[in-house]
This record gives sequence, structure tokens and C-alpha cells, in this order.
Amino acid sequence: MSTVLRTSARVRHLQAEGAYHVLAQAQALEREGRDIIHLEVGEPDAQTFEPIREAGIAAIREGKTRYTPPAGTAELREAIAEVAGRQRGLNVSPEQVIVSPGAKPNMFFPTLALVESGDEVLYPDPGFPTYAAMIGVAGGQPVPVPLDEGNQFSFDLEAFDRLIGPRTRLIVLNSPANPTGGVIPPSTLEHIAEAADRYDCWILSDEIYARLVYDGIQAPSIASLPGMAERTIIVDGFSKTYAMTGWRLGYGIMPVALARVVELLVTHSVGSSAHFTQVAGVEALRGRQDDAQALIESFHVRRDRVISGLNAIPGISCQRPQGAFYAFPNIRQLGLNSDVLADRLLRETGVALLPGTAFGENGEGYLRLSYANSMENLERALERIGRFVKNL
Repeated sequence: MSTVLRTSARVRHLQAEGAYHVLAQAQALEREGRDIIHLEVGEPDAQTFEPIREAGIAAIREGKTRYTPPAGTAELREAIAEVAGRQRGLNVSPEQVIVSPGAKPNMFFPTLALVESGDEVLYPDPGFPTYAAMIGVAGGQPVPVPLDEGNQFSFDLEAFDRLIGPRTRLIVLNSPANPTGGVIPPSTLEHIAEAADRYDCWILSDEIYARLVYDGIQAPSIASLPGMAERTIIVDGFSKTYAMTGWRLGYGIMPVALARVVELLVTHSVGSSAHFTQVAGVEALRGRQDDAQALIESFHVRRDRVISGLNAIPGISCQRPQGAFYAFPNIRQLGLNSDVLADRLLRETGVALLPGTAFGENGEGYLRLSYANSMENLERALERIGRFVKNL
């Protein structure tokens, strides 16, 4: 006799993340012999830099393969406090740092610690799918805030002011942003900070792409504004800047009282992050930075080529992203919705990218493609997309 699975309400809303769904479809086509250009997954195409790899390998050989304190090793927490604090103009103590296997636990756990059933949480739409997922799991009420293409895809502040209120417990920010590549300007951060103070709510600031910025601009942290460090959780990690996606290493910086609670959630869930991975993280932060800088500069070159190539295709317009490694072209003039266009591009041209709707309802009319791929593949993708659009 089969048993019908009855799941809890807290997980019924969960859906697959769009990038992994499209990746699976693309890989199925590859198994059939199709030539696929992968622009769907947000992952640097570089190998983890050699000094970081060697530090991790040496740590394994030295037997650093056992449990560590749940919040992370003292060496890594000290390095994060020093380096991440300096980059943001903050005085950070190691006690404020929680290390996690990837950045996502430091999104989920503070949300679980702060959000009660029915609390409202504002988040960007289009935005990283984990935001809505973690809000729902915590029992909160997701409140999507539309982004303004005319303002580098920052919050539509008129909508933000309508949506924030006494029930708002948390505001999620992402700058530079996935999927848009937009950077929140200082004036908008100040507006959000004033509102957070007025309604006494927290900020979760996803800054995983903070170093991937171009054209000499900066991506300031809202935590650096007066009074905001005491109500902000900074989320960052090693995946993007140091090409360490598979190492699974991230961290959160937050007030000490909240860090103690989040440490308990780490203790009773993942336990701790791998010791040798944390040794590699120390090398990433304290070692030479020229490999990371070279990778950022290469993304800059690729960004310029992809944006100019997309804007040369009739019916497509694309803002020049200020950070991250994503293009978010507007395709409304083509007369196809995002899901249909993304699916046809995959099946008819072999270019795997994501519909904007993979990041929320306000992503309709857009596509997201990652330019963290070789220039050769990017040129081939642009040629295929251009030919497809011409034949529509």
C-alpha cells in the first residue's frame, strides 16, 4: 500500500531554481548530441586560483579534515572581520562573523531567527529565487518590490514607500544584483535606511558580487551608513570573486547578539563548514589578489562585448550592468514572452539562458544570460541569437 506524501505548509511553495532546471534541460540535449552554449548558470568559468587550491590541498594532507567550531575557525573569522570590514569601511569583530557552507545558510538562518509568521519581508523582484523561498519557509509574507530599469534596476522607490509599513520585519537588498547587474545608488540606500529606521526593521544585504564592479564605480554597503550596522546582516562569500563555487564557503556579518542565535541554527543544521575549505578561504582573503583582479577585468571586457552585441540585435535593448556578470536584456519588442523565447533559444539555437520570470513576475519581458563564459562562446551565442531574431 503506497503512502501519500503530506508535506508541511512551509515547503509547499518551494520550486526548483530556474538555473538548475534549464541546466538539466540543456544537459539532456547535450546527451542527444546537441552543441549547447551554457549561459544559464552564474558561475565563473575560471578554475579556483592556484594558491587557493594549493592551500586547500595542503590542509587535507595535514589532516585538517575534522569538525570545526560551528561559527567557523578563529583564523577565518578574523580574516573576514579584517578584510570584509576594511572593504566596507566598517569596524567588524570576529564575533560578528558566521561562516557557512555557501552563502545561502546566512540568508536562511537570520530570516528564520527574525521573521515570525505573518511578518512582511520586502525583497527585489526580479531577484534571486532564494529570497522568496526563505521568506516562505520562515512563515513570513513575501512582498516583492519591483525594480526600475530606468534607475539601474534599483528599487522603484514609489512602490517601496507604498509597500513598507508597520508589519515589515526585514528588507532584502542585493547590490550588485542577480539577475540585473544593477548597483543600488547611495541616494536610494539612504532612502531605504531612513525607512528601515522609521519602521524598526532589519536589512539583509546580499553582497556576494560586491567586488565585481566596473567603470570605477563602487557598490557601498548599507551597513556603512550611520546607525545601520546594528540592524544589517551582510551576506558574502568566496564563490564569485575567487571562482570557488564548488568549495561551498560563505559568511554573514551581523550584530553579535544575532550571530549567537544564528550560530545555534548552524550547529543544529549543517554543523560546520569543512576545515580545509576554510583554510583555502584564509588564503583567498590574505593572499595575493592579482588573480581575482584579472578575473574581474576579464568580466569587464566580456560585459562590454555582450552588451554591444545584444544592443545591435533589432528588438533587443540591454542596459550596461554596473556589476556582477549578468546581462538582463529587454526583449518586449520581439512579441514573445520570456519563457517561450528562452525555451525556443535553447531548443532551436542551443543557447541556454534564463527567462526573466525565473526571478519573479516582474522579470517578464527580459532574459538573463551569464557572460562568465569564454569570449569565443559568447561570440557564438550572440551570432545564434541574432540569427534567430532575424528569422522571427
